Amino acid sequence: MTSPSSLRLHGLDTLRALAVTLVVLHHYTLFVSNDDASFGWVGRIGWTGVDLFFALSGYLIGNQIFSALRTEAGLSLRNFYARRLLRTLPNYFVILAIYFLWPAWREGAQLAPLWRYLSFTQNLGLAPGTAFSHSWSLAIEEQFYLLLPALALLGAALRWRIASAWTVIVLVLAGGMLLRAGLWSEHVDGQKYGTWFYYKLIYYSSLCRLDELVAGVGLALLKNRHPDLWSRLTAHGNRWLAMGMVVTGLSFWLLLDDRYSFAATVFGYPLLALGFGLLILAALSKRSLLRDLRVPGAGSLALWSYAIYLVHRGVCAIGAGMLEELGHGPQTPVAIVILLAASVLFGWLLYRLVETPFMLLRERHFPSNLASQPVFSPAPR
Repeated sequence: MTSPSSLRLHGLDTLRALAVTLVVLHHYTLFVSNDDASFGWVGRIGWTGVDLFFALSGYLIGNQIFSALRTEAGLSLRNFYARRLLRTLPNYFVILAIYFLWPAWREGAQLAPLWRYLSFTQNLGLAPGTAFSHSWSLAIEEQFYLLLPALALLGAALRWRIASAWTVIVLVLAGGMLLRAGLWSEHVDGQKYGTWFYYKLIYYSSLCRLDELVAGVGLALLKNRHPDLWSRLTAHGNRWLAMGMVVTGLSFWLLLDDRYSFAATVFGYPLLALGFGLLILAALSKRSLLRDLRVPGAGSLALWSYAIYLVHRGVCAIGAGMLEELGHGPQTPVAIVILLAASVLFGWLLYRLVETPFMLLRERHFPSNLASQPVFSPAPR
């Protein structure tokens, strides 16, 4: 989900740590304790951590692509895809194998066909309650990794003006809102199984969930194609931090109690994208509290976040049963502390044993996204 180089930016570490914390607490509330009181409103709204991951990925990957296109060497699709695959696939395949080989890891649910997970299409029409369902977001990110660099290279080759890129971003945001509005009106509004269709057709859908990704891409575009404007914007980090907190708070208010409503479905995701985009801008800005503040443990959680995201539900499913037999139900403080700590521990183990060796292999054979020869120069105007 991230680039190692980004880990030197404390503000982005803080946001990434916040994202994985929100997701883990939400999944604990939803799948383990089945009790909204476990973490209060934070656990209920924690699903937005995935959207924060999307916004971070949009910026980090977009920045890698656009900065490479500005160089004389240009962007190498081969190197970019190799680096992405070595970053994401090893951890994913290990956990996928565990899901298929160890039924207890599945939380009593059925898996989709293996080819869906291998092709990263499991999110398309995904039925709620499917095992390893949280991999839907990984599927969308892999689709994003596949398409964005190819589109950027095509735009550079055809010498598209930079206005074309902004037009695409606006169209994607507007198109997502229209698509969600249409799907909600046809399949969710007044339907007996409206919530089921909401997840299957809207929440897990690639085309409906691009808001935060393109918001991050927009930030990367600003940084690399509008440097003067970027310099002026990043001179006011605390202003963006305050605005980001207000907008994010408004989006949480809209989504907290009625996330399946028409307004929340159509406007909630763009509002989240704006709020998270402003927070990322604050994290990248000069003299920003978010950029400079070092939150204890945030750097480690950020580094292990991808691994923790993959393992936490299986670890909690196994551990909750064991603790139940010892008299500690999943709603008890003892179980909560042990299961959350175990999620972090096994995430760290996955990071150390699987992710780290492949990251070293990546740095040895594919140290950058740059091509060996100049391509498609100059960059778009």
